[in-house]
Amino acid sequence: MLTLHRATALVADPTAPSIPDGAVLVDGAVVAAVGPYAALADAAAGARVREWDGLLTPGLRCGSGQWLLETAYHPDPREELGTGPLLLDVPAERRGGSARLGLQRLLGHGVTALAGPFALPAVRTAVTRSGLVVVPGTDGPPGGLDPLAGAPLASVVHRPLTVGGRADFAVFAAGSVAELERTGAGCCLATVLGGRLLYRRR
Repeated sequence: MLTLHRATALVADPTAPSIPDGAVLVDGAVVAAVGPYAALADAAAGARVREWDGLLTPGLRCGSGQWLLETAYHPDPREELGTGPLLLDVPAERRGGSARLGLQRLLGHGVTALAGPFALPAVRTAVTRSGLVVVPGTDGPPGGLDPLAGAPLASVVHRPLTVGGRADFAVFAAGSVAELERTGAGCCLATVLGGRLLYRRR
């Protein structure tokens, strides 16, 4: 099924200029076309159209994924401990639930890839089921949920949006890259992973 994601502005590659009124055409799990909406609209006849009032970018990479999911604890809202991440010593059987909440919160920050590997079986299972991409290499320093905190967009993008590539991207309530870098990824409106809309701000 074809879905056309239209945004106020599109950054398919942070090393290239943004495209006003840009769009990404998604066919199943992959990117079928990227460019100005006017150029894609005819080719996308019959596609479901999602219109976003914001900046569409490639998905972000979280360099502190291992720390966030295996060391930090993400409390359930019913625990009335805030939204985390917290440094709490919790039993191993609570790690799976904590990781699932952490992954949901990462999706809410436009994250589509995170640093691993993961040693705890419950965390590995949660990450596998989430669909997020695990990138090889050493984990980054302990950090929060926002990959953009103090970092430029180009340094935290997982991979540019290219035709034939996996459709992993996010939309932020920002009008430009500079504004997004100032406000941070907490202004995420939507996260698409493998063509599926997995997070949408309510």
